[in-house]
Amino acid sequence: MTGFHEGELAVQERAGVRAQAARLGDAMLATPDLDGGMGRFLAHRAFAVLTARDADGRLWTSPLFSSPGFLEAHGRELRVHAAPGPGDPLEGLAAGQPVGLLAIEFATRRRVRVNGTLVESDAGLVISVDQAYGNCPKYIHPRQVERVGSADQHAERSSALLPEHEALITNADTFFLGTIHPSRGADASHRGGPPGFVRVDGDTLWWPDYPGNNMFNSFGNLAVDPTAALLFIDFDAGATLHVSGKATVEWVRPSDIDGGTGRRVSVSVEAVVAR
Repeated sequence: MTGFHEGELAVQERAGVRAQAARLGDAMLATPDLDGGMGRFLAHRAFAVLTARDADGRLWTSPLFSSPGFLEAHGRELRVHAAPGPGDPLEGLAAGQPVGLLAIEFATRRRVRVNGTLVESDAGLVISVDQAYGNCPKYIHPRQVERVGSADQHAERSSALLPEHEALITNADTFFLGTIHPSRGADASHRGGPPGFVRVDGDTLWWPDYPGNNMFNSFGNLAVDPTAALLFIDFDAGATLHVSGKATVEWVRPSDIDGGTGRRVSVSVEAVVAR
């Protein structure tokens, strides 16, 4: 299915940007074709993130880090020659479910979102693509990301944030957000800001929503289903923090904190995996 769904339209209406979103959506949400420039961009990436559900039905967002060429796109199919590894909450990912993938190049501040259905998961992943489009470079912090070796993965699970988790979150200038719609599938998106733009209040996280492309793909999903998954990465230490919970879009008085949008998102934490 193409075009905006009811949640996206509702948020666009409240934000007063329906006309601007429609102009973008006609081109960006058309029937995808991964041949050409978009396929070449994917083929050169070494890093992506994936949003999906685990065996218990909980939504998570996880990193995929491999060598350039691990994303192989043709037509409406994306083959991912990698999978979430040991200790990752999406280890043993099951096929037959909606997934969202975001491929990003930090150095040039480019990103592509690919949403569809995971049709194979035995030897790598195969995604039948419903949507594929680029996003603007706003809030992407340029950095060089290199794979320097494989260390033993130690995973710790908890139902609440620990002090070391809070420290990673409040020092982050980047995280990835996973959302899902009951019939239109899953999505993975990027969020960036100055270090400390994500605040921690007990087992609730919140961050301001800065001006963007006005399509509100993530917010539209949250308007229908509050399920959310967040991925924080310490790019220096190689540590990852996966958070799963319920999110609420809050409409507040506009301020300098949110760039005048009057929007912020709060997430009630339900499950945490630190690796």
